[in-house]
Amino acid sequence: MDRASSIAPTLWAGHELVWGQRTYVMGIVNVTPDSFSGDGLRACELAEESLVERAVEKARRFVAEGATFLDIGGESTRPGAEAISAEQEAGRVVPVIRALRDSLPASTIISIDTYKAAVAEQALDAGADMINDIWGLRYDPAMATLAHERRVPVVVMANMRGYQKREIVSDVIHMLARSIEQAVTAGIPWEHLIIDPGIGFGMTVEEDLILQRRLGELRVLGRPILLGTSRKSHIGRILGGLPAAERLEGTAATVALGIAHGADIVRVHDVREMMRVVKMSDAIVRGYSAQP
Repeated sequence: MDRASSIAPTLWAGHELVWGQRTYVMGIVNVTPDSFSGDGLRACELAEESLVERAVEKARRFVAEGATFLDIGGESTRPGAEAISAEQEAGRVVPVIRALRDSLPASTIISIDTYKAAVAEQALDAGADMINDIWGLRYDPAMATLAHERRVPVVVMANMRGYQKREIVSDVIHMLARSIEQAVTAGIPWEHLIIDPGIGFGMTVEEDLILQRRLGELRVLGRPILLGTSRKSHIGRILGGLPAAERLEGTAATVALGIAHGADIVRVHDVREMMRVVKMSDAIVRGYSAQP
């Protein structure tokens, strides 16, 4: 089933993403002390050099396991997390991105997970290939200009924190449409936009589930869909209060059903396991072809 054949490939700087033929996997590399999922590398109180080495080791493993993207984040986005300055955030992610760019194949796509243009600019200078903005270009007006000037793709997310919701699916579509309009107005090419419904960002458990069940309705926006459900709190609550580290099977269910409902990219903490889920789901949903 070639559901996304109407979406043109995304091409830039030697990279090509062909939509509809397969689901891409984005591996999460958190360089934070307080990640909700417990995987933040700085939680280990490592020296700076050791921290970078550990991030590179993790990233290499993710690429070997099948990740196309690596998403590098230096600030926790969990509810109640303390905001940090752009200088502090850049100080966390830039050395890691520079080391990854020097260590990984050129085909590996490095994404900077930030909503601050100053951080994104330094990350792109260090070798990042794209931007993942959890505020959908709305927090920092300079972000859209930066993405346009650097000619890089950007993931725009629907963030419902502080938003007066009425009906979750239409609210998310409306918010994403606003981000798309802002991006296009700033000169970002249509083909460079990826949308993310923002599972867990300002939503109730029931709203998270509704949005996942009706994910395919986001196709009306005409852009590839990134789904980030990995280890999210609604999985823990549904499974009886499981901590983040024990949400693997629940995550697998959301990934499989997400692909069935239209996801083009899945953002995950556990690349090896989720790559297996992706391959099996793609064989069912998109059609089987023998691959290594």
